[in-house]
Amino acid sequence: MADLPFTLDQLRILRAIANEGSFKKAADSLYVTQPAVSLQIQNLEKQLEVTIFDRGGRKAQLTEAGQLLLDYCEKILTKCHEACRAIEDLHNLKGGSLIIGASQTTGTYLMPRMIGLFRQKFPNVTVQLQVHSTRRTGWSVANGQIDLAIIGGELPPELDVLLEVVPYTTDELALVLPVNHPLAKLKELTKEDLYKIGFITLDSQSTTRKVVDKLLANSGLEIQRLRLDMELNSLEAIKNAVQSGLGAAFLPIVSIERELEAGTIHKAIVIDLEVRRELKLIRHPARYCSRAAEAFRDKVLPIFAGSDSPLFRSIEHN
Repeated sequence: MADLPFTLDQLRILRAIANEGSFKKAADSLYVTQPAVSLQIQNLEKQLEVTIFDRGGRKAQLTEAGQLLLDYCEKILTKCHEACRAIEDLHNLKGGSLIIGASQTTGTYLMPRMIGLFRQKFPNVTVQLQVHSTRRTGWSVANGQIDLAIIGGELPPELDVLLEVVPYTTDELALVLPVNHPLAKLKELTKEDLYKIGFITLDSQSTTRKVVDKLLANSGLEIQRLRLDMELNSLEAIKNAVQSGLGAAFLPIVSIERELEAGTIHKAIVIDLEVRRELKLIRHPARYCSRAAEAFRDKVLPIFAGSDSPLFRSIEHN
């Protein structure tokens, strides 16, 4: 078999230039000189007998041949990383790494506790958490940049068929009030009560807000009748606003556990209104699953899901 016309270093440089948009920034990110980067690309173009970058503009633009090579470059380098991970696994989790992902609420409030438990069990494994939107997290799993992830939103159809999606557990969306709110003194509220109070919500363009509105509507609440007094850009800001007496809000239970325990916020019970969202575990079934990822899935996730979790039951029967 003839020698390959490129090296892994050249592929790494190609990817860095494509990601950074310039030879100089790519050189800085790889801790090498710009002339060294330029020379490697020149050699690569000579070996392949094609032009990879159009150097006419201010930004390094890939040619058609360059884009084709970049597509294969991503696949080749991903497989190389998988090979290294597989070798690391031979050391019985005395090293290695785990990259997990999560959508915003789960990543902010639940994943840190999961990672803490995992590190207690496997202290030598390096863990990286990436918190993004459900869509971006899904694509990162599909591209092999994340081992597995917990999401709360809906995946795009093209990812739903590509990835393995396993129901994990459910998270309650609770109505919370300031502790001194008149309705906080009542044992139970009716849906009609909710139409008379002011609410604090996320921005209307927020993906999480859209998910919450859909859940509330599916639970029989007429969301168009709710009085929206304030829009904020984070759950933490909403919690602080509720604690300050500025209004009511629907918030995931996982995000308010400390406040409920401290008694700084009131969780109200509404007759005939139970709002839950499903959390799902996603991974790419065709990609290598490291022993660290298996350990996180089998030893940590069931503990936080509870015995009624589909994931817990599937592991118990294996």
